[in-house]
Amino acid sequence: MKKILGIGNALVDVLVQILNTRPLEELNLPKGSMTLIDHKQLVNISQKMSSLNCSISAGGSAANTINGLAKLGVECGFIGKIGRDEFGALYQNDLTENGITPYLSSSIFDTGRANTFITPDSERTFATHLGAAVELSADDLDEQVFKKYDCLYVEGYLVQNHELVETAMSIAKKLNMTVALDLGSYNVVEENLEFLRQMVTEYVDILFANEEEARAFTSGKEAEDALDEIASMCNTTVVKIGSRGSLVKSGDMIEHIGIIDANVIDTTGAGDLFAAGFMYGLTKEYSLRKSGQLGALLSGKVIGHIGGRIIDEDWEVIKQYV
Repeated sequence: MKKILGIGNALVDVLVQILNTRPLEELNLPKGSMTLIDHKQLVNISQKMSSLNCSISAGGSAANTINGLAKLGVECGFIGKIGRDEFGALYQNDLTENGITPYLSSSIFDTGRANTFITPDSERTFATHLGAAVELSADDLDEQVFKKYDCLYVEGYLVQNHELVETAMSIAKKLNMTVALDLGSYNVVEENLEFLRQMVTEYVDILFANEEEARAFTSGKEAEDALDEIASMCNTTVVKIGSRGSLVKSGDMIEHIGIIDANVIDTTGAGDLFAAGFMYGLTKEYSLRKSGQLGALLSGKVIGHIGGRIIDEDWEVIKQYV
């Protein structure tokens, strides 16, 4: 089976369910937004969350995908940067315990944290302190690590560091690795559009996007037309269209993948786990439809619980399906 190396922001997820928007208003966090916060704000938010019932786990977009792949039995590694603190130790231990080889450099800054407030409508509001994660640089990359893997999976949230992303992708392409990219967020796409289009054209084999990201990437095109445009730039394109499922195109082949019935509690990790299922299918040389259906299954399972990880009981169901 092919081996997959992920690279992304090493963030510890701190998640809490809130009964109303009052905590968001008190912390000046717009509902449904992703706000980057400084250390002073982190301390304030941490104090607020300490009185609430929080769950803590290793996270970050690419790490969630890599965790899903590891759970399916794929040999995986993860590149990131952590602080020399208890959250950094938690992060490294989590990767190791889940069978993921950690390639983590360390920083004097705090380990990054994604504080996530989940309202009763299942919408998430993020207050993210990147901390050490944002210190990851091209100098931290070791070509010898890349040589151990067949595929590189890159999260779009890294794209603001152009040198890091291009260096990682160029190393991968030099070694004939498959390069997969998740666009991450529509505002990231808008802010880095020219660079992203260049990277996709030159390096990317598999691209994941939701409707908003695809629209931003194609300067306003709706899902079907955006799919066609992006697919002309890379081998395989996935555009996730919410409750309508996803569209997948490779060459002249197009598949519309539906969703599974799910009780939506928290949509954290939905796209990340879809990518895990889809990438697993490709490593096993499944058809586009079968790969997409596995992605939909993983996505549907993760949204039934708090956090970006699938619970053990659901993994048993998934493995039977596989």
